[in-house]
Amino acid sequence: MNRDKKAMTDGRMELIIGNLLRVMVTISAAFVAVGGALYLIRHGLEAPDYGVFDGVPKNLRSLRDVISVAGDMKSVGIIQLGLLLLIATPVARVIFSVFAFLIERDSLYAVVASIVLAVLLLSLTGVII
Repeated sequence: MNRDKKAMTDGRMELIIGNLLRVMVTISAAFVAVGGALYLIRHGLEAPDYGVFDGVPKNLRSLRDVISVAGDMKSVGIIQLGLLLLIATPVARVIFSVFAFLIERDSLYAVVASIVLAVLLLSLTGVII
């Protein structure tokens, strides 16, 4: 059995997934660090008001708004975008796994990974099964 060097083996799949996770977490951390630094530069000397908890501002509750606010170089938008990238990391891993299992022609694992992906996406969008 002569396998092509570019064939998707378990070891190659693990290496790619490991690199994918490492890169996405590093990018996410960079966004959060840059946003945090900007926030401290702009608001670091302000006294916090611990009497009122406002939660997440309304302009940071949708992906489109987060991207818009981050594009305006507002620190809270950049931090929120970094956190969204961190949340997207396991989703990207599962998406890659589905395609890797399809390439390997491993239909059982592809179906299982697709079910996991569906559950992840439904839970992230707030749809109740």
